[in-house]
Order: sequence, then C-alpha cells, then structure tokens
Amino acid sequence: MGRSRGFWEFFYPKLQSTFPDQLRSVSVDTFYRAINKVAQSLIRTDADEVTYNQHVMLRFDLELDLLEGRLKVKDLPQAWRARFKADFGIEPPDDRDGCLQDVHWYGGSVGGAFQGYTIGNILSAQFYAAALKAHPDVPQQIAKGEFGTLHEWLRNRLYRHGRKFGPDEIVKRATGKPMTIAPYIAYLRGKYGELYRLP
Repeated sequence: MGRSRGFWEFFYPKLQSTFPDQLRSVSVDTFYRAINKVAQSLIRTDADEVTYNQHVMLRFDLELDLLEGRLKVKDLPQAWRARFKADFGIEPPDDRDGCLQDVHWYGGSVGGAFQGYTIGNILSAQFYAAALKAHPDVPQQIAKGEFGTLHEWLRNRLYRHGRKFGPDEIVKRATGKPMTIAPYIAYLRGKYGELYRLP
C-alpha cells in the first residue's frame, strides 16, 4: 500500500510540505515512478517489488545447498557471486554486499526465514485482492487518506482470529481460496505494466 498511487496522492502533499526544497518541483507522477523504479540491486532490502523475490530465491537455494551438504560454508562467497551474476547480471564487489549483507546467516540462522518474505508478498496480494472484491472502492478511499474499510476487513477476516486457525485455514477463510500466487502476479503485471507501458 505504501508504494501505491492512491497512498501517495494523499500523502505526497504532506511530504512536499515537509521537504519543500527537495520536492517542490517534483510532481507526484515523477515521485511515484521513482519509488517504483525496477532496477537490479545488490542488496535485498533495497530491492524493488519486482526483483525482491529473486533475492529470496537465491538465498533459499543456497541455504538448501548448505543444509543438504552440497555447499560448504567456505565456498559460499564464490557460490554467491556466481549465482548473483547468473541471476542479476551483476557481481557484488565484496562479501559485505554479497553473502554477508543479511544478518541471518552470520547471526546463526540458516534455513526457514527468507521464504517467509516471499510468502508474505504473495499473501498480501491475495488478501488485498479479496478485500477489493468485497469493497471495490478501497483504492479511492486510500487516495483520500481513509483506511477504515480496509482495516475493518483485515480485522474481521484476519486479526481477530489470532492463532485460532492454522495458516492454510486462515487464508482460505479470509479469501475463499488456498494460498495462490495468481493475485500477486496480477498485481505486479498490472502495476508495472502500467508504469512501464508494457503490453
């Protein structure tokens, strides 16, 4: 939502008034395109919505190789550089911007974390699509700074249940379907197809 057009239609004038020297001559269209620019990046946490999950897939695959004994820790930096070059077309200049950029691995957590970020992206699109189906005017409300309808939908469909249901059941109860990537793909195609004027 924080990268949506409607969100910034409402909040951008406030941001401009906070940073008048920097943003006075920058239109909301230019700002919106800039915060949604798709570009290869070395750092996962700096990645755009389109390439972010590539970062996750790279980590997931390398974690599996580590955990299943196909990759030794001492060989991780080289494996990272090779895979990054193959997937992104760029190579990290050092391990700080390579395999050591996330605290997870050198902090002792190997396995089970990174894929949660992608699952969260997939589910957020599925939940939002279901909310839009129930309340098609949510985007117009967001553009007016009104978040009550969306919040109420989230509260009734998700938040109030806490841990009462397992993940699969809560997704199905909230959206009417098991977890599916289709709404996420549709979201990315719709948003970035429009931004980049893709067919």
